Amino acid sequence: MTTLLLIRHGEVPGISPPRFRGRQELELTELGRAQAQRTAERVHAHWPEIAAIYCSPRHRTVATAQAIGRPHGLEPKAMPELDDFDYGTWQGLSHDEARQRWPEQWLLWTTAPESVVFPQGETLADVAARVGRGLHSILEAMRERSGAVVIVAHDSVNRVLLMQFLGMPLRFYRAIAQDPCCVNVIDDPGPAAHVRLVNSTEHLDDV
Repeated sequence: MTTLLLIRHGEVPGISPPRFRGRQELELTELGRAQAQRTAERVHAHWPEIAAIYCSPRHRTVATAQAIGRPHGLEPKAMPELDDFDYGTWQGLSHDEARQRWPEQWLLWTTAPESVVFPQGETLADVAARVGRGLHSILEAMRERSGAVVIVAHDSVNRVLLMQFLGMPLRFYRAIAQDPCCVNVIDDPGPAAHVRLVNSTEHLDDV
């Protein structure tokens, strides 16, 4: 049985107060680097055998994944399928700016996120489809290998993956929290997945 550790990257500018970060290249803050290091320590202590580490190609996820891989002597593999939500023209905007410029779409985003088509960007269904393809490729590559598999990605990517494992429709996108450097644990990821832990951050209590 494969165990998947699904982890969000550490803190970056634009998380609080929130902005639509998406495909922006953002570096981990000092707190984010400390979170990544503490997450690496937790993973190494509880899952000493790691088969592989995959991540989004964004700097913030690569840096977090590198910290996690270092104690295991592993370099993460970046996959475009795990990239963050493409918010199109909303990218970089604060939530207030988006609400003022696109009030109708903003209302949909807060009430029916599965219905939103971001101008020059993606839909939640687009994200779910490409992330699903990426997960399939990872599981196929890991079929004959032992040890846990780590994926370091984004708030949106992790939520979509968790909803797929749990059989939840995309309209419940907001029902799952994903804090910086949280750990999610999924046993036997796939059609018979068992989601054992969601948004666990106790390893960051004193960071």
